[in-house]
Amino acid sequence: MPTTKTSPTLAVFKLASCDGCQLTLLDCEDELLTLTGQVRIAHFLEASSAVEPGPYDLSLVEGSVTTPEDAERIRAIRAASRHLVTIGACATAGGIQALRNFADVDEFRRTVYAHPEYISTLATSTPVSDHVDVDFELRGCPIDRGQLIEVITAFLAGRKPDVPNHSVCFQCKRRGTVCVTVAHGTPCLGPVTHAGCGALCPAYGRGCFGCFGPSGSVNLPALIPVLRRDGMDDEAVMRFLHTFNTAAFDKELNS
Repeated sequence: MPTTKTSPTLAVFKLASCDGCQLTLLDCEDELLTLTGQVRIAHFLEASSAVEPGPYDLSLVEGSVTTPEDAERIRAIRAASRHLVTIGACATAGGIQALRNFADVDEFRRTVYAHPEYISTLATSTPVSDHVDVDFELRGCPIDRGQLIEVITAFLAGRKPDVPNHSVCFQCKRRGTVCVTVAHGTPCLGPVTHAGCGALCPAYGRGCFGCFGPSGSVNLPALIPVLRRDGMDDEAVMRFLHTFNTAAFDKELNS
């Protein structure tokens, strides 16, 4: 059934990111075709140059706030959105670019760019929720397509999204994956990482890298001695935590 002017509107926006989470939405294929029969996609530049003005019933935002322009845009997006959902590690935790938060950004700018005076950037990369109110955060690098469809349909139906907040360890048990830490002494962030990937890495004998950020029950002080036992020194532990969700894990480490 074709959408009408009274159909709910969906908008998708990008800040500082790699576009991977938007591509996840495009990769939904059959689900996306069904969705477009129920909602009017009013703004999604990754898919179409056709843009309708707000307000929007639901806005999905990918990317972190990394420039002054990002900070200004996210306030305008929030004002034009009935519901705002952030998608992916960049939008929910600052992303891998939040590594700048622990270094001298001016030095990076001088080293990388021939004309650093033309580069306008903030000293930190921060999640969207540091700047505006957010109705829901969907974790992942990239996000899970099933969880994404669940979040979209939940908000359009006026209910709470059914996205579990348990750890990757729970998913390992559900799929019958032997614990790589217990069986092989492999360093793994599964006990403190939000579920959503289907425990992909442990299923192939690798430790979890924390792509989905901290879970609802994080106990880093208990995990760090286990990582040391499995051969990591303090520097290696910090490098293990400082990847896709560096700012989020650092916040848990210092809470």
